[in-house]
Amino acid sequence: MEKKSKIYVAGHRGLVGSAIVRKLGMEGFTNIITRTHEELDLIRQGQVETFFKKEKPDYVFLAAAKVGGIWGNNIYPAQFIYENIAIQTNIIHASYLYNAKKLLFLGSSCIYPKLCPQPIKEEFLLSDYLEPTNEPYAIAKIAGIKMCQSYNRQYKTSYISVMPNNLYGINDNFNLETSHVLPALIRKFHLAKLAAAGDWPGIQKDEATRGAIPADIKTSIGLDTITNQPSKQSTSQPSVILWGTGSPRREFLHVDDLADACLFLMNHYDESEPINIGWGKDQTIRELAQTISDVVGYHGPIKWDSDKPDGTPRKLLDVSRLTEKGWQAKISLEEGVREVYRWYLGE
Repeated sequence: MEKKSKIYVAGHRGLVGSAIVRKLGMEGFTNIITRTHEELDLIRQGQVETFFKKEKPDYVFLAAAKVGGIWGNNIYPAQFIYENIAIQTNIIHASYLYNAKKLLFLGSSCIYPKLCPQPIKEEFLLSDYLEPTNEPYAIAKIAGIKMCQSYNRQYKTSYISVMPNNLYGINDNFNLETSHVLPALIRKFHLAKLAAAGDWPGIQKDEATRGAIPADIKTSIGLDTITNQPSKQSTSQPSVILWGTGSPRREFLHVDDLADACLFLMNHYDESEPINIGWGKDQTIRELAQTISDVVGYHGPIKWDSDKPDGTPRKLLDVSRLTEKGWQAKISLEEGVREVYRWYLGE
């Protein structure tokens, strides 16, 4: 890409899209196109094609998607499969119609089978059954990969697909009904710390800034142990109740590292086969919870509800193909969590 190339970032307000926009700006790219949902509804094919016909971007980063954790995937499966297939279909096809030079499609590690050999190689795609709790989302992402490959095969386009592992960073989603595990843990431990201190104004501020706290979650993180009187201290030690056993292993990648990898691959990768992006090392959810509680400063008990699902037992990506091409993640998990928590606090 040249510095003056016209670059469209779909989903620029989201976790991934905003990081890509920041990275492009830092690297001196000056012709970045973005549109809000109010300006362009990516689910509507007519609107997308009208936009591409007018703007004719040279390069496209397809980071727009409907995302969520286990809870969101379980409750809204139809929305997850419909909205994601519609968004990616419209953008990929419009990129072909209006001659975009290259497109990068953001997939997800959930495309791989639930009981996949570890670490997960790119060729393991479609080798076994998917994790049921996020199957609709995974199928949508697999369709996006196959669409990119099919357009490359039939129309000789240059569309690449990248598969990041669990992401986190600033501009993450902290809604406790739809967020992924890491931002959800940051917010739960933060709220539990406020509850332990009897800090009702702090809890009210958090709810006003980050969204409503469901009643069952208030109970699970000890918010029902204090009243709305600012001076009232908790009469019992709050505890944080987390889903599952804490035994699944997960790999986490800071979104700024992902953005750096995406720019690297847009410039140095032209193959149709998807490529993994990750750290290449993982930890248990229990270890993650301890790291986050230490960073947040919550020192109360953590309890695990084993009646709730754990999800996939392990997800560790094999990133050897990316490493061989000369890219490696740089931001450690503790460093990244500290940065995100400072941002969460508005510091």
